[in-house]
This record gives sequence, structure tokens and C-alpha cells, in this order.
Amino acid sequence: MKSATRRGLRVRVGGAATSALIAVGVSFAPGATAADVRSEQWYLGPMQAEKMWKTSTGEGIKVAVVDTGVNPDTPSLKGQVLADEVPKQLAYGATDDYEGHGTTMAELIAGTGKEGGIQGLAPGAEIVPYRVALGGLLNAKEEKLAPEPMDVIKAVADSDVRIISMSLGSPAHEPEFEAAVEYAASKGKLLIASVGNEGRDSGYIDYPAAYPYVIGVSSIDDKSRISDFAQSGQYVDLVAPGENIPGYCDGNLGAYCHHLQGTSAATAITSAAAALIWSAHPDWTANQVTRALIDTAGRKWPKDKPTATAGYGTIRPRSVLADPDYDAGEPYSDPLGKWNKQEGEELVTELPPASASAKPSAGATAPSQGAAGSAKDKQAAAGSDDAKTAAADAKSDSGSTLWIALGAAAAVVVIGGGAFAVLRARRAN
Repeated sequence: MKSATRRGLRVRVGGAATSALIAVGVSFAPGATAADVRSEQWYLGPMQAEKMWKTSTGEGIKVAVVDTGVNPDTPSLKGQVLADEVPKQLAYGATDDYEGHGTTMAELIAGTGKEGGIQGLAPGAEIVPYRVALGGLLNAKEEKLAPEPMDVIKAVADSDVRIISMSLGSPAHEPEFEAAVEYAASKGKLLIASVGNEGRDSGYIDYPAAYPYVIGVSSIDDKSRISDFAQSGQYVDLVAPGENIPGYCDGNLGAYCHHLQGTSAATAITSAAAALIWSAHPDWTANQVTRALIDTAGRKWPKDKPTATAGYGTIRPRSVLADPDYDAGEPYSDPLGKWNKQEGEELVTELPPASASAKPSAGATAPSQGAAGSAKDKQAAAGSDDAKTAAADAKSDSGSTLWIALGAAAAVVVIGGGAFAVLRARRAN
């Protein structure tokens, strides 16, 4: 995982430190203060957070933060972290954040802003913390005791957590990790991950964002421009604020640093946006939440032509919350299937669970088609024409675009999102 100081970390996967999961990362500008950071969260105003909170704060929605651990005792997170809900066999270090990254992500999602802390976009949501094993910053004993990422994902799948937020990534494909993701999707979970911070010319998107069923999130700045550091490719599904955001400087959690930059923050904010929508519509399935994000997207390109840098656009949950008559469509139909269907190919949709449930499952109906190999091998043919189109769109953004994309009454942002029952044709190579 790449930490706030851009140190390269490695995560144990399948018992070996072979996957360089990166806390996709973040870097900070020099200087740290303990001042009120709310004023630095520039996106809250344009997104009209105060208005959204009159309808939904994310209450009733649990978000699993798979990261460097989450400290539940910061002023902004007191009462927000459900550490007791982490299975005992996976709980080692869950509330011991040695780098500050996981706690920052948790605060961006569900922080209350108390005592000058970070204000989460979904302050009514609750966080279930998980700390995956990282090499480089943990000693051998801690690495051995920490849970495997795929075990975490499978455990979350069997819980009542609805959203899995993963501000991390790796260039290496892991079949076991992909299988865990598929299992979680079959249980109706909404999986969201960072696309990576190696730049738009890196030639690949990090895993798990590149796995089927995972919403890959990129970053924009306060002028609605795609961040230069954000990776691009066919697995970018949406964009969210990811620049000039405050975050903890280190694991001491003694002060915030300024100007956090990374698709990590964008992922956390996207997870919070999904929590707001799902809280307002608790009977919806993950497909319906995804469809709501897609339908309210703000973009300068056709909805059926996602771009390589911005996917389907920038998140904007407010328009869903502001419309009490919004129709999210079929609960068990892949919201992206009709757009990704190839000519002559039959549209495959999700099937409802065998028995009725108060909390519908998104049961998978198709096997994974993910091929083994590196991200570069699998993603080399992501589509140069698409990339050129996206780059042109990003270049044409003006300073006023953000206020349209995140704010007012124009059609706005976002998302590409999860095809939970079937693999998306856009992701099949």
C-alpha cells in the first residue's frame, strides 16, 4: 500500500507478500496543524451536503473500511466505529492505525466533525474497521497475525455491512482475491476501490478496482479537472474529489496535514455518497444504488460511452435524494448490462433470491471471466480511442464545471458502477 508519505508497502496475499497493495494513495503538502479542517473540505459546499443531510445522513448503513486500521477514539469518530462487529479471527490490529490512512478514510466517510475534526459526507453511517497485513511498516509478528485481504472480504460478505470501501490497490492480479470479490458481490455488497495514483499513462488500473463487480474511482480537483496522478483505463467507473483534502499526517493522529492527494480520498467520499443514497432507500439493492448514481451522472459525453479517465462522470448523490419519486429500476437487473451488451449477445440480468428477504441479495448468475496475469497484460487493450476522448473531455473542463458537477440543478456526475450479477462487457478482454 502506498502510504501518506508514498512509501511502497506490500500486502500479504495467499500467505506471501506478492501483491503490492497500495493505499492508493496520498501525499501531503508540508505543514500540519490541529486547526478546524472543515473549511478545507471544499467539496461539501458544492455537493450541498447540508441540504442532503436533511434527507439522509447515511444512518443505518455500515461501511467496511479495509485499510491500515481505524482508530475509534478520534473526536470525529467517537461512537461511529463498530469494532465489536469485526470477527475475532480477523480483529487483530483493526483499531490500531499505524499510519493514519485508514482513520482518515473513515473520517471522510462518517466523521462527525467534532472538535475541529474531518466532517464525513455520511456522518450517520457507521464504520466496521479492518486492517490488512502490510509489509514494511509492520513487524513479522504483526504481519503474521493480521488477516488476509480475501478473508476480510469474505467475512464482510457474510455480515450486514452493505458497502466495502477499499482505498488501496495493487498491479498484481490475485485469483483468490477476485473470488472473494465475486462472493461479496453475490451477497449484494457494493464494492468500491481506488484506481491508483501512478498517472494516466501508467497503462493499467490497480486491483481490486480492476476486478469485476468493483466500482473503480478516480480523482478530480476543485476545478473539476481529472487529477494528473490518477490512473486511467477501462476500469475507471466514476470520479470524486481527491485533491486538496485534509488527512492525518501519520499514525500518531496528533494533527492533520494539508492537501491530501490521491484516489484514496475519492474512494472514501464515493463510499459515503453511496451510504447517503442507500440510507434513504434501505430496501434498494446494490444494483439500484448503482443505477441511481449512473442516472444522475453529470458528464460531457454520452452515458453509454464511459471514458478512460472519468468513466461515467462525477458523483452527485444530491439529485437522487432531492427526488422523492426517483425510480431506481429493476432490483435484480444489471444497470450496465444493456450498455455493455455486444451485438447479437443476449442480455444477462441478476436473478432475485430464491426466497424473499428483507435485505435482498444480489446473487451472482455468471462465473468470473477474470484472466490471470498482470494488470498490464489484461488491460493493455483498454481502448486508445476512449482514452483520447476522455483526455479531451478533461482538458475542456473549466473552473465553473465543478459547481455544475457537484452542485446545483444541472445534470451531474457520475458513476459507473457495479454490475453485480454479471461481468461487464466493458471489463471483458
